[in-house]
Amino acid sequence: MEQQEKKCILKVENLHVHYITEEEEVCAVNGISFELNEGDSIGLVGETGAGKTTTAMAIMQLVPDPPGVITEGEIYFKGKNMIMNSEKENQKIRGNGISMIFQDPMTALNPTMTVGDQLIEVLQRHNSVSREEAKKRCMEVLEMVGVKAERFNDYPHQFSGGMKQRVVITMALLCNPDLLIADEPTTALDVTIQAQVLDIMMDLKKKFNMGLIMITHDLGVVAETCDRVAIVYAGEIIESGTVEEVYLNPRHPYTKGLFDSIPKLDEDSVKLMPIDGMPPNMAEPPSGCYFHPRCKYCREICRKQSPAMEGESHRFKCFFPLGDPETEKGGADA
Repeated sequence: MEQQEKKCILKVENLHVHYITEEEEVCAVNGISFELNEGDSIGLVGETGAGKTTTAMAIMQLVPDPPGVITEGEIYFKGKNMIMNSEKENQKIRGNGISMIFQDPMTALNPTMTVGDQLIEVLQRHNSVSREEAKKRCMEVLEMVGVKAERFNDYPHQFSGGMKQRVVITMALLCNPDLLIADEPTTALDVTIQAQVLDIMMDLKKKFNMGLIMITHDLGVVAETCDRVAIVYAGEIIESGTVEEVYLNPRHPYTKGLFDSIPKLDEDSVKLMPIDGMPPNMAEPPSGCYFHPRCKYCREICRKQSPAMEGESHRFKCFFPLGDPETEKGGADA
């Protein structure tokens, strides 16, 4: 039987987001582009401040304005440009079309309302259903993510961190979205609960054929949950491909640096190998390649020009990618 071609549900093209204040202009996102098909998943990986969350907020059209401004680019969800939509149109898409699990479950819930009331409010905002129907649906999804329905009338402070995260996931899934954005969904959780939450998300993704954008700094989480990975640095995607392509054959020195800084159980190393230097101040971005001040392969061209994205499935943005004979000849010419 011939496999049906998957539809593209999200297309981000040359996205630029700046935060503009009286004192400075911070270039948070600088030309990010990627596509996502229905049922597929992509991981956005990078250090804190790389622009991952700002990208997600731009997709949701929730960049705080002021000071945030989308200065350039297009965001197409199911063929419609979110940037050109009215706020009313985007409100309909949020929840029904695209849902987001925000970074901190501890602050995502209203402490003065029961969990049940908060879930019903979300469902009734996006669907014309009675309170009884909404309550039944909310209880079903709570059970699906491993929260007993009898906890429906409990308050957030009565839940552990892991249980709060399950409630937040329930909230995101109530309206059967086509796309789920998970922003560091396991950061505040211990390892055991982290694994359970990821398993729940993957089961539900498969069940509802949702697209998934996983935002994290944890390469292990991406390996478990994503088909493709995009490495984000200083508001740019500097390497992308399938998880196998990028993990087994990293081409960008920054990607290799991320892998080298992870402790390995099979190696008797005394200390970790962090990436030298600090991420750039994007109020005063460096010239040329944004990574050049930290790169041991840096040459004169890297300081002057920004490299173009090379490759087809496995893409990278580097004049001297790892594995090329020219790169291996020597390090920096500083």
